[in-house]
Amino acid sequence: MFSDIKSKLKRTGSNTSQKSYSLGTSNSSPVLSNARENSIRKRTSSVLSKLTTRTSMQSMDVGTNSSTTTSSSSGPGTPPPPQQRYGRFASNASLPMYYNHDHLKPGNNAELLSYDKTLTMYLDNAKRTNDPSIQCELATYLFESSKPLAEKERKPYVAEATKILKTLALRGHAESQYYLANMYASKPDFSNAFPLFVQAAKHQHPDAAYRAAKCYEDGLGCLKNKSKAVQYYKLAATLNHPGAMYRLGLADIHGSLGLQRNIRDGNKWLKRSAVAATPEYPHALHELGLLHERGLSDIIFKDVRYSVQLYAQASDLGYAPSAYRLGECFEYSYLGCQKDACTSIYYYTIAARQGNADACFALSAWYLGEGEDSQEKAFYWARVAAQKGLAKAQFAMGYFAEVGIGRSQNIKDAMAWYQKAAAQGDLQAQKRIAASNKLNLSIPSSNLVVGEAR
Repeated sequence: MFSDIKSKLKRTGSNTSQKSYSLGTSNSSPVLSNARENSIRKRTSSVLSKLTTRTSMQSMDVGTNSSTTTSSSSGPGTPPPPQQRYGRFASNASLPMYYNHDHLKPGNNAELLSYDKTLTMYLDNAKRTNDPSIQCELATYLFESSKPLAEKERKPYVAEATKILKTLALRGHAESQYYLANMYASKPDFSNAFPLFVQAAKHQHPDAAYRAAKCYEDGLGCLKNKSKAVQYYKLAATLNHPGAMYRLGLADIHGSLGLQRNIRDGNKWLKRSAVAATPEYPHALHELGLLHERGLSDIIFKDVRYSVQLYAQASDLGYAPSAYRLGECFEYSYLGCQKDACTSIYYYTIAARQGNADACFALSAWYLGEGEDSQEKAFYWARVAAQKGLAKAQFAMGYFAEVGIGRSQNIKDAMAWYQKAAAQGDLQAQKRIAASNKLNLSIPSSNLVVGEAR
């Protein structure tokens, strides 16, 4: 048996040796053709050369001088460029092409463009394109950037912006029509603004549809037309304009604009507007808060917690009436809120920064009760509220001048403030003036309790 196996193995080995071949020898006949062999060698040499270059570059990056790999078919590798300390390249000229950024450097004549050159460059580029959006952006930039300039310097930029926008408006570009209409309305020139609002609205521009509805409602540039106003409000509402949805909601609830009263539809419009509320149109949030604070019919239920949430959302968008309402809630424990001086001051501050006079005066009262260190803040916010025409704040300014809170005492200034407050019907100011005229003396202030004016 073993002899048979050996003989089979010998026969197999002899067959294998006959089929074997060797490359580059004259004794054996090559199985591969010469052309095929040469192409393989060329590919091998190119791959080896790339590997050699990559290895040398990696060694240069880490600051080492590793030797390049060579092979009999590819030849010696390219020597690395001269290096400085820590493996840095001596100059950009010695870097490979993808490391060299000389083409990005400014030329010798480079300079920062002046304002006029910048505008000229924008004009030249805009004239080379037919894209209406780019041209509209250029016109908008010309008009907005010229606002800080003097009237004479501003005229050519405004004229150029108007010219571009008129050309685009004639082509039916909705954004140009709307912006040009706003430029006319700011003058105000609604006779030219109104037709452009209507044209842009027909191109499905939501803001233009809303402005066209306001023009029809108030008779700006056109005759008052309630049905047309409702038509354009609904157009803007279908385009998800929060202001239009809010106005339709009020019209349905109160039965205005020629609509029959429909609380259910009005509530739907207000909720849709609240969902799409923006810092420019947060009114639906506040209105829904008021409605849920007291409830309306059997449709809008009373829910004070939900009202507080709606007020908070509107306050986050910077709406002053909502922030002032929350300031009151946290000061006097309204709507289930616990008293919290810090939270109250926080919301009063939001409203005061938006110019709410009542919030300014409320902040003055808070700071007045915190001691002498806060008297200057109390005086500041009372003065802001008084300058906005709030009668009780004007009386407080008179009291501050009389007693010397946050400022030096001055009876003359005190009487001037009392007279302003009395002219608006403030009873306390009238009493102080009457007492002063009767006694012809400075009025004692011991009977006035801090915060009594509120």
